[in-house]
Amino acid sequence: MGLKSNRWDPTTWRLKDFVNLDEIGPRMWTSFKENWYMGFTSFGGPPVHFKIFHDKYVSKLHWIDETVYQELFSICQAFSGPGSTKMHYCINLLRLGLPPAILSFALWSLPGALGMFGLAIGISNVGETLPRAVYALLSGLNAATVGIIALAAVQLAQKAITDKLTRLLVYLGAAAGLLYNALWYFPVLMLAAGVVAVVWDFRWLHGPVIWVVKRVGKKEKVRGRDEEREVELREQVPGGSGAEREVVRGEGDGGKETRDRVSGGDNGDGASQQQLRREEEEAEERVVPRTHQISVMSWKSGLALIVAFLASFIAVMLTRGLIPTNPLLYRLFSNLYLAGTIIFGGGPVVIPLLREYIVAENWVSPRDFLIGLALIQGFPGPNFNFAVYLGTLTAINGGYSGVLGGFLGFLAIFLPGLWTVHGTMGLWSAIRGWRWVKSSLRGVNAAAVGLIYTAVYRLWQIGWIDEGFSSGKSLADDPWWVVVTAGSYVGGAWFGVEPPVACIFGAVLGLVRYGVVEAQGY
Repeated sequence: MGLKSNRWDPTTWRLKDFVNLDEIGPRMWTSFKENWYMGFTSFGGPPVHFKIFHDKYVSKLHWIDETVYQELFSICQAFSGPGSTKMHYCINLLRLGLPPAILSFALWSLPGALGMFGLAIGISNVGETLPRAVYALLSGLNAATVGIIALAAVQLAQKAITDKLTRLLVYLGAAAGLLYNALWYFPVLMLAAGVVAVVWDFRWLHGPVIWVVKRVGKKEKVRGRDEEREVELREQVPGGSGAEREVVRGEGDGGKETRDRVSGGDNGDGASQQQLRREEEEAEERVVPRTHQISVMSWKSGLALIVAFLASFIAVMLTRGLIPTNPLLYRLFSNLYLAGTIIFGGGPVVIPLLREYIVAENWVSPRDFLIGLALIQGFPGPNFNFAVYLGTLTAINGGYSGVLGGFLGFLAIFLPGLWTVHGTMGLWSAIRGWRWVKSSLRGVNAAAVGLIYTAVYRLWQIGWIDEGFSSGKSLADDPWWVVVTAGSYVGGAWFGVEPPVACIFGAVLGLVRYGVVEAQGY
């Protein structure tokens, strides 16, 4: 595959393209040229990242088309790990190959990771309390971020919604995510949405439902006709033979009419079955686009990668459980490796889980955790870089090197997702053309977009932090933060304000509020 054209052409992909040393140099340069700045400018978290990827790789560079983008979005959301980071890695893997994809991952994740490492070093050297101006700045960042994510959720929903079913699944996914929260819950929701889409697109329930409706309708019609006959008979002028002939005619016509109608109903059923078959064929054309298979690796190699990961996961967990005297850094690595393996739903889900695996172990204080939580919303790149911050603080508090702790946190949180998604891409090349797979991903995609609204709500509920409530409280408790959130949303939707500018604007408004409050002596 040459690099002269930006147009994606899967028919030219061969495995040898990814190991051709003559092309490694140009591909690495292309990866660097197109990705070097994204780790510095991609603010707003996963929902905004997905929009950025669509604008760049689908609309501008044409590295993939809309169909492949939606497939990758569904895959990256349906499996564990950092959703936007996996999406970025897979797009570069499909276009440029493995070495450039690894380079793109480094360019994407390292700027934010280094920033969180520096923040951890700074936090480890401050006192127990922070100035109120800092809390105000962090609250402003949170409020602006909520507006950015809400806008991204709306825009992604507009792309995911293709009919009434997907519209309903987006709503139900958001509603279910708001009502309950557990580690197993999000993957179950997305799996259920995929099953619903398959049942709907294959029309497995259409036949039984139509049969019941028709049978009930026929009985009602026959009952109505009989009642009409009785009324007609009562209105006849009394007369022996005439009345008898009317009764006979009424019974005969009613019986014949009923038989004709039953016969006509059977013919109608045959026509309905033909219509259903035609609609199924049309649905198949709609659900399964006529695209070529993606070939990154064989399905056997993909399966081998996934099996190897499972073996590594079992080994790490067994060592963690059977040897209680493991060093602190190994326990840190194993906890984050477990988190990176079981997190479904991306960045919005990783935050509460890391609280359980780090703060509950008394490795990092609740205050330091919440400071990092507020600042990660204003950092570019993946939210999973929060693990670098926590790993660094854990190592420093335990008397180890902060650099080593940050590196272990980075490796443990990202490795499971990238490892499994790389193997999944090998399997995907073999099954992506199957009709039920395409149909199920349509439902998974809709539910995943709905869960983004859940992230908006959860950040909204803890966005305002101050001295008296450093654990966070709802932004709705102060109209100022509501205005900041609305301004961030309106600025992006109506005036094209970029997420970094909106974050800076939110931070400034937070400081403005602090100045006003201090001036009034509150």
